Amino acid sequence: MDQSLLSRRRFLQTTGGTALAMSLAGTLAGCGGGSGGGAASSKELSFVYMGTAEQQATWNKLFAKFTEQHPEIKLKAEGIPLSNWGDFFNKLSTRIAGGQVPDVIQIATEGQRLFASKGLLAPLDDYIKKDQSTIDEYYADMDPNLIEWDKKYASTDGKTYYLPGEFNTMCMWYSKDLFAKAGVPEPTAKWTWDDFRHACEQIKAKTGAFGYAADSAYFAAIMPWLLTNGTSSFSDDWSKPTYNDAAAIEAAEFNRKLVADKLSPPPGGTFDAATAAAQGKLAMFGGGRWPIISIRNLKATQKMGIAPWPTKVEQGSPVGWNGYPILKASKKKDDAWTFIKFLISKEGSSTFAQLGGTIVPARKSIASSQSFLTDAPKGTEYLYQALSYATPIPSPDKGAAIQKAIEDGWKQVLTGNAAPADALGKAQTALEGLV
Repeated sequence: MDQSLLSRRRFLQTTGGTALAMSLAGTLAGCGGGSGGGAASSKELSFVYMGTAEQQATWNKLFAKFTEQHPEIKLKAEGIPLSNWGDFFNKLSTRIAGGQVPDVIQIATEGQRLFASKGLLAPLDDYIKKDQSTIDEYYADMDPNLIEWDKKYASTDGKTYYLPGEFNTMCMWYSKDLFAKAGVPEPTAKWTWDDFRHACEQIKAKTGAFGYAADSAYFAAIMPWLLTNGTSSFSDDWSKPTYNDAAAIEAAEFNRKLVADKLSPPPGGTFDAATAAAQGKLAMFGGGRWPIISIRNLKATQKMGIAPWPTKVEQGSPVGWNGYPILKASKKKDDAWTFIKFLISKEGSSTFAQLGGTIVPARKSIASSQSFLTDAPKGTEYLYQALSYATPIPSPDKGAAIQKAIEDGWKQVLTGNAAPADALGKAQTALEGLV
């Protein structure tokens, strides 16, 4: 998963989503549908995922555990070291066009409906029926919202192409040291926008540190403010943009004032929120689980806390989750299903959590265990609890253009180049032309 601190989910940022998926579909058809090969030989099970070199080291330990349990399956796993899903899908499409068709791939929420709608994937329903007790046990150890969202948003034809996997929600990471130095109470689960603003003001006045790192990242810095003000970027079924309603404009105005009053550093540039927080120069930044690697490397785990996002109307957080589909062209579907079952097993999930992944385990039992909570900031449990009030990140088919319009509008507000109503109104018009 992308661990860039304030740009967690840049879906198909560098490619046209629908065009890419159609290209992939055509390529797979050219590979002969179910008779296609893999990136590895027919004796190997190939898995392609997105992961930096640091993340790959963690994944490799997980793969070793799988091989230990299933020596009969030769797994060829490859992490592509890219920083966003757009680059990942673009790289994957190039490989498939060259005849290298993996058996299993990693797909985040932003690409799941798109890939399923283009006929690229093999339905899992027969496998689920065959191993119903295993799946029932898995689902019983999971927040039911994750199951319902996966059914509603990840498929277009009623078939099951993904089992819901690890996820990220959004919370506020904060410096316990700066709150203490400013004499401001640490955030609670019920704190408000007013509490947040007051904390920023007091910390700035008494320590000179910035209160919050405002940004224009769709998942990490726009959606939490919209959702906690009772609105979103789109309607519940993703068919109608709602980016220019009064609540969205109010959220944008609130963020602009943080920048204008110098409670936030100017947007853009090379500001590193995690480093600034560890150095006592920043009190708060938004994040899911992914900042944990930077915070651990900075030896700042005990200096930080995590709290739910401050609210104005209601609690809110975007959520996105992993899926591991089997490609229709795979010749090793049975082995692929065995691998997927390992990923969702208690042992697989616990092993990954112990190794220090940048995503939240789908299993409640693992997310509440010491394997996940050890060497993590106070309040880490809020990341799982956010599923109770989270909203799936709206991801219509034309994800690249849609995200760009949303982020560009917000960026115009933060920089002061356009009034909030004008900037979001212009973005709304663009969004209406894309759905």
